[in-house]
Amino acid sequence: MKEYIINAPQLQSLRKRIGALFAWVVCWVMWIYLLIPLVTLSSWVLGDKKMINEMRWFGGYKSLLELMQIYCVTLLVMLILWLCWISYRTLRSKPILPSAHKIVDDAALCAFYQVKADELQQCRNAAMITVYFDDHGHIVHLDGC
Repeated sequence: MKEYIINAPQLQSLRKRIGALFAWVVCWVMWIYLLIPLVTLSSWVLGDKKMINEMRWFGGYKSLLELMQIYCVTLLVMLILWLCWISYRTLRSKPILPSAHKIVDDAALCAFYQVKADELQQCRNAAMITVYFDDHGHIVHLDGC
């Protein structure tokens, strides 16, 4: 695991919160964009009189085929953008050089997490560890060592 898991939203940066909110809004807008035409099409196929008149007013079957082409092109563009994003994230996560990995010794690890060296060794030998954090995300106590 390379990233930290934060279950407390107040510890996330404003940039991450705004990014998550933006992604949430974009996903819901895409779902609504995809579902509204399907609901309209289903109503038309099931024989809703209002939808049948509306379909005739807007050009009937030929208009439906044109809308389906636009719909398919939009889905294709969204798929291409999604695949580009996945490719970008995959390439970005790979290290450029094998020597880019830092080797961390126990003293640096203890200093970073503010634990004692004997606690670290006990935790390595333990089968299960419970880590307690304060409100700022710092380790307060290790249990089970």
